[in-house]
Amino acid sequence: MSDAEHDLPHEGPIKTPKQLVWAIVASFVVPIIAIILLVNYVVADKMPAAGSTGLTAEAVAERIQPVGRIEIKDVSDPAAQRTGEQVYAAQCVTCHGSGVIGAPKFGDAAAWSARVKTGYEALLASALKGKAAMPAQGGGDFSDLEVARAVVYMANQGGGKFEPPKAPPSAATTAAAAPAPAPAPTPTPTPTPTPTPTPTPAPATTPATAAPAVAVAAAPAPAPAAAKADAAPALYTQACSVCHAAGVANAPKLGDKAAWAPRLAAGVDGLTASAIKGKGAMPPKGGTGASEADIKTVVAYMVASVK
Repeated sequence: MSDAEHDLPHEGPIKTPKQLVWAIVASFVVPIIAIILLVNYVVADKMPAAGSTGLTAEAVAERIQPVGRIEIKDVSDPAAQRTGEQVYAAQCVTCHGSGVIGAPKFGDAAAWSARVKTGYEALLASALKGKAAMPAQGGGDFSDLEVARAVVYMANQGGGKFEPPKAPPSAATTAAAAPAPAPAPTPTPTPTPTPTPTPTPAPATTPATAAPAVAVAAAPAPAPAAAKADAAPALYTQACSVCHAAGVANAPKLGDKAAWAPRLAAGVDGLTASAIKGKGAMPPKGGTGASEADIKTVVAYMVASVK
């Protein structure tokens, strides 16, 4: 190194004590802030899962929705009755949608032609009472008017020309249509002579005797019946029982240990996957729009019936 280079001033970026203090503070604070931000990013619960939609609000709401629901309707109100299309979508599509176990497929004129010729009354009687593998009302819980609407809807889609059934008039409509009773004639009052009052002696005052109070014991209210611990899920009653209650189309009958024995090895998860994808004569999800959680609940219920 030459003397000229040796004489050049050697200075760094920190020239004052204040700058030195700020440099020391920054060397500690900046890494700490970076670590905090990194930790918050890693543990954030709103991060989307890679390649999955299982944590979205819609998916979570579908998993936690109740298995059953209570529906209260006034059967005397025609507006509360479901249409034939609604009844078909809720119940009949399980078998008639794909034509399994001998059910005439929806919209198949060839399959419905022989049945349409029997007439509306015969078709309605079969639907209400059940026929062959079809239970009464298709295994659902509908009014006679709703079943009749579903019969006409399916039959007309298969070539029939039945008139849709009409709802009976409600009590309010009948009362409004009834003629009002004629008002009774007002009697003419007849004047009567005023009698002359006759003085009478005042009666002797006697002490009143209070009638003894009779205590009526209230009858105890009957205790509510205990809910069954093994109550069937609503989805099983509405759809799965159509085949599994009677064991039709090779469906393992509910409670039949021999029929369920070779299937139990797959476990609840394996059986649930088969039910979701469909197997044999059973369409995917049993022909319903139920969620995977509902399907698993029904599978667990049927497996528990043979243990």
